[in-house]
Amino acid sequence: MRLRAGVLAAGCLLLQAMGVAIFLRGFFPTAVRARPRGGPPGDGPAEPAPPGSGAVSNWSAVPPPLFRRVVLVLIDALRQDFVFGPKGKQFMPYATQVIEKGTSYSFVAEAKPPTVTMPRIKALMTGSIPGFIDVVVNLNSPALLDDNLIWQAKTAGKRIIFYGDDTWVKLFPKHFVEYDGTTSFFVSDFTEVDDNVTRHLDRVLKREDWDLLILHYLGLDHIGHVTGPNSPLVGPKLREMDNILKKIHISLLSKEGEASLPSLLVVCGDHGMSETGSHGGSSEGEVHTPLLFISSAFEKRSGPLTQPELVQQTDLASTLAVGLGLPISRNSVGTLILPVVGGKTMREQLRFLHLNGFQLSRLLEENTPAYEKDPGYEQFKIAEKSHGNWIKLYLEGNNSEILMNLGKKVLKQYLEALKTLSASLSKQVAQYDMYSMMVGTVIVMEVLVLLLLSVPKALSSRAEFEVPLSPSLFSLLFYLMCLVLCAVHVIVCTSAESLCYFCSMSWLTALGVMMLISALMCGILSAIGKILENSRLPVKNPVVSSSSWSEVDVLMLAGTIGHVLSLGASSFIEEEHQTWYFLINTLCLALCQELCRNHFLLKECDPQHGISLKQNFDGIGEASDCKSIDVPASGNSKLDKVASSAEFIKGSDKWISLASPWIILICCRLLRSLNQTGVQWAHRPDFGHWLTSSEHKSELSFLAAVSLVMIFLLVQRRCSLVSKIAMALGLLGVYSYRAAIGNVVFPWQHDSKDISKGITEARFVYVFVLGIVFTGTKDLLKSQVISADSSVKSTGLWEVYSGLVLLAALLFRPHNLPVLVFCLLIQTMMTKYIWRPLKCDAAQITIMHYWFGQAFFYFQGNSNGIATVDVSAGFVGLEVYVEIPAIFLTAFATYAGPLLWAIHLLCYLSSEVSRLKAQLVVLPGTVLF
Repeated sequence: MRLRAGVLAAGCLLLQAMGVAIFLRGFFPTAVRARPRGGPPGDGPAEPAPPGSGAVSNWSAVPPPLFRRVVLVLIDALRQDFVFGPKGKQFMPYATQVIEKGTSYSFVAEAKPPTVTMPRIKALMTGSIPGFIDVVVNLNSPALLDDNLIWQAKTAGKRIIFYGDDTWVKLFPKHFVEYDGTTSFFVSDFTEVDDNVTRHLDRVLKREDWDLLILHYLGLDHIGHVTGPNSPLVGPKLREMDNILKKIHISLLSKEGEASLPSLLVVCGDHGMSETGSHGGSSEGEVHTPLLFISSAFEKRSGPLTQPELVQQTDLASTLAVGLGLPISRNSVGTLILPVVGGKTMREQLRFLHLNGFQLSRLLEENTPAYEKDPGYEQFKIAEKSHGNWIKLYLEGNNSEILMNLGKKVLKQYLEALKTLSASLSKQVAQYDMYSMMVGTVIVMEVLVLLLLSVPKALSSRAEFEVPLSPSLFSLLFYLMCLVLCAVHVIVCTSAESLCYFCSMSWLTALGVMMLISALMCGILSAIGKILENSRLPVKNPVVSSSSWSEVDVLMLAGTIGHVLSLGASSFIEEEHQTWYFLINTLCLALCQELCRNHFLLKECDPQHGISLKQNFDGIGEASDCKSIDVPASGNSKLDKVASSAEFIKGSDKWISLASPWIILICCRLLRSLNQTGVQWAHRPDFGHWLTSSEHKSELSFLAAVSLVMIFLLVQRRCSLVSKIAMALGLLGVYSYRAAIGNVVFPWQHDSKDISKGITEARFVYVFVLGIVFTGTKDLLKSQVISADSSVKSTGLWEVYSGLVLLAALLFRPHNLPVLVFCLLIQTMMTKYIWRPLKCDAAQITIMHYWFGQAFFYFQGNSNGIATVDVSAGFVGLEVYVEIPAIFLTAFATYAGPLLWAIHLLCYLSSEVSRLKAQLVVLPGTVLF
């Protein structure tokens, strides 16, 4: 069966999409879910029945609320050391006093990655663990349909007021009786975003018409994104938060005399921040946040202060549900934080723990086929039985020590059961569906091999490919493979302990997929057989190829294939920067060997070599090349001086060329010390952290100024006069912008008190960026429409590239400007002293650009985790949040390294076309031997 290349490509694309979809369905596991949310929640389970016939408990309703009012203060990006560390003692004195001597309980809440705001709000309110797929919808949060604390409170008639991040308003529409949302993405706003929340406090705290007040402050998170956790702006912001907590706590205490139940103040963070100020990953600073419960219902703390206990962030939903007298969310995997209810009677505590355990066991039943064998489920049933015995003694009026000891034993059993159940349910969220992933991988790999086998035929003049469909479908091998795959499918699906997506498909659909895999495999084997058969036939008009592979070619092929294979292991993905650092270092050594061979092992006076040298070195000394050029004997001493000078310049170029790989190696080593990245060593100190500390602002300012001057010198060489002036003024504006926001200082500045958003300075730079890019675009259009001059096209491409370099200089943090300098320096050295002398072809140069582009992505401090994305770059020069410019600027700042190397590739290839055309003109008066 013959197929056109387009039809074959379309079919392969559809099969690839199907394989990728099956793979992703297994890679992103389904979250643990209970039954859909229905009408009003019921009363929940009764107490365990005492042993004996007809014995029942007299407590079957949901326990009443423990607190009259609850205030939840969520401070975005609040790290645990901001409260429990030295900064807390210095800048949050009231909170520290309450923690050490007040009526409070303090914990360190551990958040599961991804540490992004919207998934963390889901975790706090539902008690479930959101997946990484929630990061995609973080920018536009849909309404939350899962069972959650806010819905339970609204259904129970609680009046909820919210002020802060508008993500809450999107997740819980029509749930608040009063709200005022503020955008969370305009990270340049440190003050107004919090003032919009605080301005409502005085009025709301005096009112009595609410039960739950939620405040979400964003200022600290914005400061972290822009200036990092060690910024001098962090202290005043923490002091501001401390004053707010003091105001709320005092107000709640003043109202408690009029009410029968106490109030509760909860202080927490949705996530922390890394050492660079970002979040999204799994470093200690990102996942550990403080969790404070402050209420007059608790006993006053006495004795020495102990280390806060570690709890899970999902535990808050269960604890608040019990505190408000609400049913625990059906999807919650959290456990009750016992000290919060520790002041209640033993019967009440056991009742709370039983409710929590019953909810977790039901969730386990609905998500695990073999739930009865789960250790946590077995422990819960044992604790439930012991609880029934305790109730029997309690109802009999037994008040002896036996009752108290048995109660403590049951309490311990419940806590162990809850911990095991929660761990078992949490594990399912991170459990991959390996069978579905393998099926998807097999389909993708088979289609890929089929495409590779079809490339020679597809690129031929007829552009057709012979698909061996009929022989494959009627072969014995096809039916044997179908039989084997179906047997494997039955074995896997009947023995699987957890749910599998591919096993949940109908048997007819699964059989169709098995037949597809078998047909593709038979087709691949048939195509390979035909290729081998054709290779044995005699070749007409054989042509002996003179091409051979060099060490650089072998290295680039092996390195590219090795990198692709390394992506099959998660550890290699986490530390992918190490792969690229190794590859570019090895490439530099291989290029050094090629340059030595080119300069020393070949005969310099060979006629062909003389011509090649003449073409290689950028036109320097074209009038004389060893003894291969015959100059007329005119006795002109000036001409002799020019010739000797040209030979000297050529000789110096040779040694610079030999030194270039080693200089590049030194540059790469310096860049590795600038930013630590990856996972395992990201916490280690680096030169970037030293520069960004407030004590070394003068050193950072000097480095930024020198870097901007170097950028100008490296970029301006091929720009027009107008673009050179614009580039100089733009780089001056870059420094002015960084000085305005307090990153660097001018020599005449003694302090940085006058800190602003730098809106005017950034827009000043944008004007020059657009001007340079417009000039380059005009030249490109001129070369395409008016005249086909390749030199004009080359100049236009370079000016567009220069404009993007200026934009990158504006968006990069000041300590990252050397990355841009070394990028330009390496590009210049490789262009003049490596690629041209070695006469590298387009394929080699393209691969080298790709390798160095990937390496510079990590030199910037990026990683494969979202925590290293510099969100602040998207708001440079913006007064309000505008989605499209913010996304573009953030993406450009993140991928500036690969993008600049890709555009430089276009500039280089275009300039080579112009240079080769110019070399076709032979200088008059010279004779080549």
